Order: sequence, then C-alpha cells, then structure tokens
Amino acid sequence: MHADPSRVVLRPFHLGWQGPSAHGSRAARLVADVLALPETEAEEEYGRVLFDFQERHWQTEQLFETRYREVETMLGLDGSSLTDTRRKLIGAYFCHEYTYAAAALMNPSIVPHPDQSGMSGGAVRFVMSLRAVGEGHISSIVFREGIAHPDGTFQLWPQSAFATAMVPDDSTLIDADAGVTVHRHAESSLSNSVIFPITEQQRGGLEDLRLVRFDHGDDAGCDGRYEWVGTYTAYSGSSIRSELMRTCDFRRFVLEPVEGVAGRNKGMALFPEKVNGRFCMVGRQDGKNLFLMYSDRLNHWDDDGVLLMEPKYPWEFIQIGNCGSPILTDAGWLLLTHGVGAMRKYALGCALLDRDDPSKVIARCSKPLLTALDADRYGYVPNVVYTCGAMKVGGNLFVPYGISDSAVGFATTSIEDILALMD
Repeated sequence: MHADPSRVVLRPFHLGWQGPSAHGSRAARLVADVLALPETEAEEEYGRVLFDFQERHWQTEQLFETRYREVETMLGLDGSSLTDTRRKLIGAYFCHEYTYAAAALMNPSIVPHPDQSGMSGGAVRFVMSLRAVGEGHISSIVFREGIAHPDGTFQLWPQSAFATAMVPDDSTLIDADAGVTVHRHAESSLSNSVIFPITEQQRGGLEDLRLVRFDHGDDAGCDGRYEWVGTYTAYSGSSIRSELMRTCDFRRFVLEPVEGVAGRNKGMALFPEKVNGRFCMVGRQDGKNLFLMYSDRLNHWDDDGVLLMEPKYPWEFIQIGNCGSPILTDAGWLLLTHGVGAMRKYALGCALLDRDDPSKVIARCSKPLLTALDADRYGYVPNVVYTCGAMKVGGNLFVPYGISDSAVGFATTSIEDILALMD
C-alpha cells in the first residue's frame, strides 16, 4: 500500500483572518465580494466550481451548504434572502481540497473487526488503522477493512472514489485539554473515512495509533464484552502528549487525553485485558528503554512505572520501543518491539513476558525479526520498518508494517517460529 495523492477530502479552509470579529475582516470582505456579484455571474461561477469538484467528492453541494451555515454563524450573517446558489458559492470559498495521504502512508495497527459474522475456517475480519501524512506534514488516522486467513493470505475491502472527514459531535470543543467525540457519516464506510486533528493539542497531527481490542470481561462498557481502544501521539506543532481513541462500533469515536505524568510521553501500548485486576501499559518513558505501567483508570496514569527492558543488542543500542499491544499466547505475552541501531536503522524484534507478571521478561530475540532490505530501505525516512500492532490468526501472526515512512507491507509467520527465535 502506497501514498496516494488522488485521495482527497473536502475540508474547511481555515486562515488566521477568519474569526468571530466579523466586520472589516478579510472573511467579511470575501463574503461581501460574493454578494456583490450579479446573479447571473454568481450562477456561472458556481457552475464552474461544480464542474471542477462535484465528481471528486461525496455530497459536495451539501458540504458547501454546511460550510456556509458555519460562516453565517461565525460572521453573524443573515442569509434568509440569499439563493441556494449564493449560499453554496460562499461555502465553496471557505472550503478546499486536502490530499490527506499524498506524502506517506505508514505505521499500521490491526485488530479483529466488531463484525465476525460469516467467518469460517479460522478467517478473521479485521480493521487496520494507518497513519496518513498529507500537505503540511499533518498526520491523520485512516482505516482499511479486510479478511485475514490462517494460511497467510488476506484481502482488503475496496475503497470508493470518495473519502470523507469524520465530523465532531460539537465543533466548538477545540480546547487543548478537552476530549472530543467524532462520528463518521452514516452513508460512508470506515475504509473511506478520515479522522483529522481537531483540538489545539492535535493540530500538528495524530501519530501512530496503536489499536487493541480490549476485553472488559464482566465490566463491559459497550453493551458487550469488547471495546476498541487506541493510544496515539497528539502533536501540537511544539509539544506532544499521549491520547486515547475509544470506540464500540467504529462509527463514533471518543478522543481524550491521557491524564497523569505518563501522558507526556509517546508510544504507549495497552494490554488487551486487565492484568491482576488493573489496566496495564507498555511505554518508552525515558526515550530509550521500555517500562511497564499499571493504573486503576484507563485514561489516568500517575507514574512512569518500572523498567522492563533496556537495549541489549547492537541493532537496538540507540533505543527500543513497543510495536503495539502485547498478544496473549500459551507461552505468555508476546510483545513485538522495535530497535534503532547504527545509521538510525529500525528493525522489528520481540520479547516474551510472563502471563501473570509481565514485568518478568522470559525471553527476547537476539536478532531482528524483520529489517529493512533492498527496496524497503527507500522512502521518506529511509531504513525503517515499523508496526503499531499485529494480529493473531490461528497459529500465525499477521503483521502489517510501515516501510521507510512511505508505504505499508504485510508479513506472516507462525507464533511457534517466533517463540523458537527467542533466548
């Protein structure tokens, strides 16, 4: 899977001169210029807009109308006397196309889909998240659905020609410390939906979502056993913090900050169930080593935990980190890791943690599981292989992985073979 500049969404056109201080602003003058157009000229101009953009987006005119209403509220306009064409033309001036995956598509994670109906022979329907990088190096979250089989084969569900941005339930909630809820359009599939930054803390990008299907057991909060939870880095352009994405159905998503001192770091990965009655995370809390953390609250982590692993082998001397949530096997918790070695070359490794006490490292690999070779070395950031999560399919591990911050590849291996590699 590669970056694709043809995938565009229609987005609000935001500039510093837009704001509620209406009169005398460039925004107000722009609206005045459109209102001053003779009706025939306004219709001709709107016709040109539709000719250029109507076939490139889903419900284009409805989006123009929605954007007009936002501008009307922002500038205190009275649109009661305006024609539909005039309103939509104003809306079009406050929109633009955004190529959300033109620069890169990378760092996937993968979980079982909420809907497993019709699956047989050990096949698993999945949801895969990806980090898409577009204009201005802004990262957003996109998804692909598909089916993985025990023999290592898989199919991705097709995407339509149209992509749509998920919509905040309340567009006024942009405070840096607030959580927000977004939903996808009822008529848009998950594979065609994009989660863009919303709050001030997120404005520089949503980076490296690590998804996990969390088993609440008897404490289910989603009218069922499972909740899908992702940890990601919210980048403001100058600072970072960890945040959570939570959903029960991949239709509505809550994005909320991780509270407590541990939230200041990136690369946190949640265990798929409570361990000894508490939530458990793995994170790189000092920028170099892996730590194990516990909490009684999913969104609050009071300390940086205990040291779990330090770099041990040359291919990870610079730093190590997790590659998504640990996966429970008969032998214990299988934790995929990444290491950074000479020339900042990234490689994937693994470790085995005790099932009852994951602070105990039973074994780890001395050689990389996967490293960048040949064509995988070339890309936006060369010499990198990286994943934010793998999925168990029968006795195999299905691993989507980022290639040099530019593309996504797929690997399959047996869990038995992985365990045999560790000392």
